[in-house]
Amino acid sequence: MSTFIIRRLLQLLFVLWGTMTLMFFLFFLLPDDPANLIAGGGNKSVNEQVLQNVRQKYGLDKPVIVQYAKYLKGVATFDFGKSYRDGNKVTSVMAEKAPTSLRLAFWAMMIEGTIGIGVGVLAAVRKYSFADTFTTLATAIVSATPVFVLAYLITQLTGVYAFQHHWPAWARLPVQGFGPNKWYLWIFPAPSQFQYLVLPAIVLASVSTVVVTRLTRTTMLEVGRADFIRTARAKGMRERDVTMHHALRNAMIPVVTFIGVDFGTLVGFAILTETVFNLQGLGSTVATAAQARDLPVLIGCTTVIVLVYGIVNLIVDLSYAWFDPRVRLGGAK
Repeated sequence: MSTFIIRRLLQLLFVLWGTMTLMFFLFFLLPDDPANLIAGGGNKSVNEQVLQNVRQKYGLDKPVIVQYAKYLKGVATFDFGKSYRDGNKVTSVMAEKAPTSLRLAFWAMMIEGTIGIGVGVLAAVRKYSFADTFTTLATAIVSATPVFVLAYLITQLTGVYAFQHHWPAWARLPVQGFGPNKWYLWIFPAPSQFQYLVLPAIVLASVSTVVVTRLTRTTMLEVGRADFIRTARAKGMRERDVTMHHALRNAMIPVVTFIGVDFGTLVGFAILTETVFNLQGLGSTVATAAQARDLPVLIGCTTVIVLVYGIVNLIVDLSYAWFDPRVRLGGAK
């Protein structure tokens, strides 16, 4: 097992290096001059002397390979440079934006895991019943609804409409902001802040919950036809024990795989959700940095997303051995 973990961590380091390298060199293939953007030119012309000063200040006058070597040297000491736009340290930007994205993704994953698996198991156990039919219809409607439309409807209902018609306090939820991002509140926010988390987490988890529900139902039905399930029933085991201790554990591997992969997506690509609810997370920061060609911020925030993605996938791989004892990761080649 230790060999497997070490090998995966080394692979993760290679992936991080590859991501930074690819983004660094692609940046210099774009047609715009980064010095012109840094100097505030945009579509306007900037004095050549000003551009030269900017290039010297940020090292843009040196060959690309020299800039790349200097950047990697800084990354080795956890120095990702400074933002081209405002001069702030990238590590400070990452520390400010990451808590929002991690907290939002964590609770969205909890929603999709709890509701998706629970409803999927119910639909599989009561196959072709009203509950199964309703689940199929509801998941089809949710999956066909764009995220920004769903966000707008929810904010109007529990935000604007609820306040206008004096709904109970628990039903009136704030639709903007997220509260302070203290490091100890990364995952578990304070009770007073939790209300800010409910709506964006539900919106972010909506589509993923549908996928988890359908995937759980499908895998449960497939496992339910296996020989060992028929044997367990033939031995007189209670149906509840057959479902929970045999069928569910064997059906969880593809579901856990999807949830693990989806966590990285939730962290880095919640741009619409962050925009609607005015949340300053990694997704919106990456999009803004890409538009402004702010290379240090772009690479730094993307590296955080890839790192989280790799660590979560390692945890998912390790969980296989718990769900299915036949899996032995330590000896995997």
